[in-house]
Amino acid sequence: MRFDLTHVTVYDWGASTPVADCRLRLTPIGRRRQKVHASALVIDPLPEHAVDETDFFGNHVTRIAFRAPHSRLTLRSTASVTVEPLPDLDPKRSPPWEEVAARAAGATRLAPDDPVQFVFPSRHVLLTPAVTRWTGECFTPRRPILEALLALTRRIHADFDYTPGVTDVATPLARVFEERRGVCQDFAHLMIAGLRGLGLPAAYVGGYLRTLPPPGKPRLEGADAMHAWIEAWCGPTLGWIGFDPTNAILASEDHIVVATGRDYADAAPVIGILSSSGAQGLSVSVDVVEASPPAIPTQTAPTPAAPTPPEPRDPVLPPV
Repeated sequence: MRFDLTHVTVYDWGASTPVADCRLRLTPIGRRRQKVHASALVIDPLPEHAVDETDFFGNHVTRIAFRAPHSRLTLRSTASVTVEPLPDLDPKRSPPWEEVAARAAGATRLAPDDPVQFVFPSRHVLLTPAVTRWTGECFTPRRPILEALLALTRRIHADFDYTPGVTDVATPLARVFEERRGVCQDFAHLMIAGLRGLGLPAAYVGGYLRTLPPPGKPRLEGADAMHAWIEAWCGPTLGWIGFDPTNAILASEDHIVVATGRDYADAAPVIGILSSSGAQGLSVSVDVVEASPPAIPTQTAPTPAAPTPPEPRDPVLPPV
């Protein structure tokens, strides 16, 4: 699937802000099964300093700094991305989850995508015994890891209510688990915590989800939003596989990755500091549309070329 993405974020500071420093992760990344054909980030007003870099986990980061007063900040990110579908997977033929946990515990490499980076607690993912026990009910002895992960994905979807506005990035995971409600970010953190409690590596993924309108209804521009899901390491053969507990599905060609990390702190789309005394306002619009295939020129029969006139030659004279 090839997609055209548009993500517009507008901050109203409420008062003139003389200083602001931000880190932006708004550009999709090239990775396995995902290719970025083009991308652009337009910032208004122009920052005094802007630097593009790649962080430890391979995310594209733009650092910007303002030293002139401004009361509004507009960030417009566009990209063209192709995402390949997952290969065919047979959950019952995947390795037992205990073997995967043992392989992760014995890992010695420290590359950004190695499992050892994703088995320990992190800023937003604390290991909670109640969450570990609840998760363990899906991971019965010798159960194939893909089968267990799919069961956990569906259980989170069934047991928790998607309720925007009741949590934020600072909401403790224990409260989300107790109240059984939250948003995609909470459900991703919950699933990661449960897996890490069992010794299974799990990473946070932030990006976009292409949504389809109900049958007979037109698609609404800007109706898509930033989304969060997880990737679990399923052993050296299967590698990292994405799971979306908010929708009880595997992450496949409708999921566009922008950033990954140990939790939200490593993949936040916008994070930073500012000096202001006003009330802040925020609006976000995301549009993910399937790109039209390139037009194929119509082939027509070539026009016959006009005959080439013979080159002039000296006249032939009769013999004297």
